[in-house]
Amino acid sequence: MTSPLPLDPVDRRLLALLQDDCSLTNQALAERAHVSPATALRRVKALVEAGVVERQVAILSPQHLNTGLTVLAEVTLDRQGAEHLDAFEAHAVGFAEVQQCYRVSPGPDFVLVLHALDMPTYQALSQRLFTQQANVRNVKAFFATKRAKFHPRVPV
Repeated sequence: MTSPLPLDPVDRRLLALLQDDCSLTNQALAERAHVSPATALRRVKALVEAGVVERQVAILSPQHLNTGLTVLAEVTLDRQGAEHLDAFEAHAVGFAEVQQCYRVSPGPDFVLVLHALDMPTYQALSQRLFTQQANVRNVKAFFATKRAKFHPRVPV
């Protein structure tokens, strides 16, 4: 595990602004952070290179796109040795439909957030992801009926 990068107040302001709207121009970002454009550019570049900023993405509205099912799945493995956990994790993250993958404790070994277009698509995905995976003991799937909040913000 890498140690956290020391962040000063300017870095924190820049990160907070980027989390709100990563499409800001460097000029607009600098103005809102109360720094020069050169400082904003240099700081953001350093934060990206250090891995503090993983990616800059557009978050799409599922309501406007009719995108199908969101599934939260608890996965328990038969064997929980480090090599078995690593193997399942590598298997799961290889699927585009797996949006998030967490090792958790206590309880199940993993919690996955999946996306499927419809129930037949989910069934086919579950066959490939869980049934053909010999070390999966149990899967408990929950189907989202409403998204009340989605805010992928990290406190800075």
